[in-house]
Amino acid sequence: MAQEISAADLIINPDGSIYHLNLLPGDIAETIITVGDPDRVSEISRYFDSIELKKGKREFITHTGYLGKKRLTVVSTGIGTDNIDIVFNELDALVNIDFQSRKVKEKLSSLKLIRIGTSGAIQADIPMGTILASSFGIGMDALMNYYIHELSGDEHSLLDGIKTHFSHYKGINPYITAADKELLNTIGGQMQQGITLTAPGFYAPQGRQVRAKNAVPDLISQLQSFRHNQYRITNLEMETAGIYALARVLGHKALSVNAILASRVNFQFSPDPQKVVNKAIKMVLDQL
Repeated sequence: MAQEISAADLIINPDGSIYHLNLLPGDIAETIITVGDPDRVSEISRYFDSIELKKGKREFITHTGYLGKKRLTVVSTGIGTDNIDIVFNELDALVNIDFQSRKVKEKLSSLKLIRIGTSGAIQADIPMGTILASSFGIGMDALMNYYIHELSGDEHSLLDGIKTHFSHYKGINPYITAADKELLNTIGGQMQQGITLTAPGFYAPQGRQVRAKNAVPDLISQLQSFRHNQYRITNLEMETAGIYALARVLGHKALSVNAILASRVNFQFSPDPQKVVNKAIKMVLDQL
């Protein structure tokens, strides 16, 4: 028999909504697009034929509506895997926990979760303006130290190669998860694909130096030089690995679509980033 989840572990607002997202069960569709920037929610929902719900709290903005006959939700996560931890656990709770009994439902639902985000390429042959689907997400953050996370054979092999490549750096304990194959082959089928590295910050953790001294000054070249069989790391951002790993843990399907705005090896940034983001949005919606 399912055990009741405590009020401290699952916080429900007085109106019956989940704590951070401020959403009720039924407010979300089975297919959910996540974006980091709250302003990007309306940039996607403007393509909907109808919008049935708009809610927001803090950086978490949600729109649910229809594109043709397909019900879709767009939710902003904010930046970083710490926010992914909040958003994905609460989205899962909305479909897989009975808020009245506080028990896990006997029949579980599996969501389709598609991130549309921005990223920087670390390989010279990936130009700005590329739309890239992440075949794997490598996490350099600490999120998955707190969850039981099982790997497949391919993931084990690739993670061993990554750990060996970075063995001379102290305190780095990477994790890895593959994209959902169905979503990668359908939504990502017409896109360039590559391995995305998720950093725990934007500046030094991604090899940038402004005023504070960087403890890993050769980070970009180290990432660029990694090879394991046919695999290489293609781009850097801040959410993909957490999305893939938590989706796997919770039984959902996930894909990360990256609008490449920067070339880190050529020291360039897109002169028209919105155009690149709009291209990514349209490519995803066309496949939905």
